[in-house]
Amino acid sequence: MIVCIEDDNSIRDLMLYTLKASGYEAAGYGTASSFWAGIRHEKPELILLDIMLPDEDGLAILKKLRSHVGTADIPVIMATAKGTEYDKVIGLDLGADDYLAKPFGMMEMISRIRAVLRRTTPRKRMEQLELGALVMNQGSHQVMISGKQADLTLKEYDLLCLFLENLGKVFSREALLSAVWGSEYLGETRTVDVHMATLRTKLGEYGKYIKTVRGVGYRMEEEI
Repeated sequence: MIVCIEDDNSIRDLMLYTLKASGYEAAGYGTASSFWAGIRHEKPELILLDIMLPDEDGLAILKKLRSHVGTADIPVIMATAKGTEYDKVIGLDLGADDYLAKPFGMMEMISRIRAVLRRTTPRKRMEQLELGALVMNQGSHQVMISGKQADLTLKEYDLLCLFLENLGKVFSREALLSAVWGSEYLGETRTVDVHMATLRTKLGEYGKYIKTVRGVGYRMEEEI
């Protein structure tokens, strides 16, 4: 099920028509309140989310989606007004998977949906990843260190998950940006360094397991 949150009725109807003609199940909502009511009945496969809505803006909706375990993994494509780079950057930083600049063509919309779904289709993962007393439970989306929960942001969690699944592997800053923020992210590699610093701090003694590889990027070692 692809969900469209768009307050312009004619645009929403065209989006739904195109989605259904392309073989997708689709549902549309004109307000945030109607969307929150509808999502209780069926979890969407992907959400097309307009930033400008009458009752609650799209960025606030995205933030709520990413903060709840049940909706944190739903792919979201933001629809932004043409030229509003600030909204694009903020949306991607909050966890949007891609964006469409208005006005956009329906075929471009379908192409981006397919690309995001290919990129975000869950691969088979271990339910629990461990490194000593550091335990990540992917079912509950929790990270525990010596029995105490680590309060990680979504990006910090994704970075740690990538490292735990690939212990010993070196990732360049560009590779981390692409894997965690998405290939369309407009920010600089400095973003990775900032998040790595906060992640190390929150991991306490386990922050030492994340090593800086000079001139390349980062890796997480199996032992210090």
